Amino acid sequence: MFTSKHYRAKAAEFGELAKTGDLEKSAEFRKRERSFTSLADNEEWLAHNFEKTLHRPQQDEEAGTLAATEEHVLRCLGAAVIMQWNTIPKKLQRELFDSAGSMGDVLNVAALRGQIARFLHKHKDDER
Repeated sequence: MFTSKHYRAKAAEFGELAKTGDLEKSAEFRKRERSFTSLADNEEWLAHNFEKTLHRPQQDEEAGTLAATEEHVLRCLGAAVIMQWNTIPKKLQRELFDSAGSMGDVLNVAALRGQIARFLHKHKDDER
């Protein structure tokens, strides 16, 4: 799980990339910088206001089980998005694509975006 420190580091990376790219890429990198800064702000807010949020009852779950549960939830959410992809407005599709593509390592963003694009193209007409 990312911490605000990790999000701020990513924001700084994109901020530096924005200084070196052409105008179109700079705008995209600035957008990602703002996105990661916002995520860092949210993470810090949660850390400072944890006691004000809802909590589930404590259970004797091992960390591995919790991680497996979270991975399962993320897979289900991802599958649900893919199942509805053709009905999602193009602007939201683009935002989801951009967000998913920026989840990887900065140096591998292009490769990840290519993989996502090929996956979406391959499954664009699937009906589930």
